[in-house]
Order: sequence, then C-alpha cells, then structure tokens
Amino acid sequence: MEKFGFVGLPNAGKSSLYNALAGGGALAAPYAFATKDPNVGVAKVPDHRLEKLSIMSNTKSIIPASVQFVDIGGLVEGASTGEGLGNKFLANIRESDAIVFVLRAFEDDDVPGPADPLEHLRIVETELALADLETVENQIEKRRKAAKQDRFIADEVEALGKALEILSEGTPLYRSTLDAESRDLIKSYFLLTNKPVLAIVNVSENDLDRIDEKTAPVIEEFGGHGEVIGMCVQLEAEAAMLDADERVEMLEGLGLGEGALPRFLHAAYGMLGLRTYFTTGEKETRAWTFRAGYKAPQCAGVIHTDFERGFIRAEVIHWDELLEVGSWSKARDAGILRVEGKEYQPVDGDVMEFRFNV
Repeated sequence: MEKFGFVGLPNAGKSSLYNALAGGGALAAPYAFATKDPNVGVAKVPDHRLEKLSIMSNTKSIIPASVQFVDIGGLVEGASTGEGLGNKFLANIRESDAIVFVLRAFEDDDVPGPADPLEHLRIVETELALADLETVENQIEKRRKAAKQDRFIADEVEALGKALEILSEGTPLYRSTLDAESRDLIKSYFLLTNKPVLAIVNVSENDLDRIDEKTAPVIEEFGGHGEVIGMCVQLEAEAAMLDADERVEMLEGLGLGEGALPRFLHAAYGMLGLRTYFTTGEKETRAWTFRAGYKAPQCAGVIHTDFERGFIRAEVIHWDELLEVGSWSKARDAGILRVEGKEYQPVDGDVMEFRFNV
C-alpha cells in the first residue's frame, strides 16, 4: 500500500488532517512537537462506482481502495542540520512514496508560528532540498569512482551531477527541469524532493469563502509542479468524527458539499499513477489498486501472486457497461464481455474476472 507523508511546520494542521482521514487517534495540540513518533493510518478512497456495483450485485461485503498516510512531527528551520526532530523527521519522510505539504493559512493568537502559507512552503522546501544536497554530495564521488570500473552506471552518475547543480541552488527536484529518466535513475537514493508532492492550504472556518484567494499564491508558486487544495482541516476533522448522516448535514450546512477530503484522497491516489479495477459478486464487491501501465497478469497479481503466475486470460467489461446490462451473467449471455490476454493493459474502471492455472 502506498504511503503519503504529511510534512509541515509545527501547528500547521498535520495531526488534525490525520484525524480527519483516520477518524481520530492523533494528538492535535497548539505547541511544537506534540507528535514525536509518526502516526500511521489508512484512509478509504471514496468511489461511487463501487457503491453502484455493489447494489447491482446485492453484495454482502464492500471493500474500497485504500491509501496509507503518516503524520510526522513538525519540521522546523534547520531540520537538515539536526534542529527539532532533525534526522528522525527526515528519515520518516524518506519512507513515504509521496509528500503532502500542510501549509498554515490561518491566524490564531493561541497557536504560535507564522500564518503565511508561502513562508511555510519556503521553509519546508529549503530544508528538504538541503537534506538532499547533503545526500548527493556524500554519494557522488563514490559513484564517479565506481563508474570508471563499470560504464553501466555512467548515466546514473550524470543524473546525480544534474541533481547536485539543481539542489545547490536550493531548488527541489520536483520543481526543476530534471527529466523523468534522470529522476528515475536516482530513485535508489530516496531523495526527499524526488517524490511527487501535493499541498494542503489550511484555512480558518471564517475564511471558507476565501479559499480560492488563500490558495492562489501557493498555486502560482508551485507553478504546476503539484496540486494545491484548500480546506479547513479542523472542520474536516470534526466532521469525520460524526456518523455519515450527521457528517453530510454538517458539511452541506456549511456549503462544503461532500467536503474537501474526497478530492484530496483522489488527488493523492492519482499523483502516484494509481488506478482502480473492480471485482463484483454476491459475496464481495472490491476495488483493487494498480499502477497505470500494468498489464492484465500484473493486475491479477494484485489479488494473489498465483493469479499472475498462472494467468490464462481475463474477462473484462467497463463498470458503466456492466451497470447498463444489469449483471455479469447477462453481460456474458449478451456476448459483451471481452476476453483479454497477457498484453492487455486494463484501464481505470474495468471490472474483471481472471482465469488462471498453477
């Protein structure tokens, strides 16, 4: 399961965001380093297609796709040299597949720290870039020497050299012009700024009607290198503690519709190139996560490695076509189930059954 690390200054709202997604469990306090050890949780990715398929199949059990997220203690200026939680903080980020910046954009006399999201962004990006710079500086000479004996790592060394130049200027790699091939060559170094990023701009309840205004400077600063979502994290966390009907009533009463969390989860899910296929029947309707570009046997392997190892074929129909015909058996009788082989690349929204033999 892919893991997203929440990164931000103390009191930015990371623990409240965790609580909004997990339904509680993290200490959210108005002082620095209330979170010293990472809180790890799992959030279900809402999907209306799953619900419709389960109704069609009269399913007993519904299992949505999920993502894992980590609430990490607050980052402070100087973290790259050991300030605050220092190296412990940075190590926890390295284990994440993607980074979610939580940027404070609210004033509160009881909560210390800056209320300018651009100041938050400047500090966290600087610290991550400095940490990456140290990593590359420590590795590049070793790899250059190794390249003299092994010409196959020359491309990797060249990519490290490009990264060194970029990071020396204080620029995170995700904001740079470093091409995708070079970024892929240096993935084994787990550089912090070589991960996909998404930013949450955390506004106050009084600024709900100014979310676009509050997020605009961050969107401009990001320059298209990551999605930016504005929300009142505290309200979302409070709503998450309610039962479903009360949550809907609260959010709609505030003019927030279904809230910002579903949009955030879909954005987080999508930025890693994750896709969903479904299996459905009376026993279970389930969303399975796969990466864009997977072929049918790899998708089968998401269920069980035996499915991939012994893959024969897949029966496939898109979810909306299946709903239109009314059931899997009717789709088969109508001859609209497609039979796909090993080279088929499933698309988001496929409903599949696999045939295999081991």
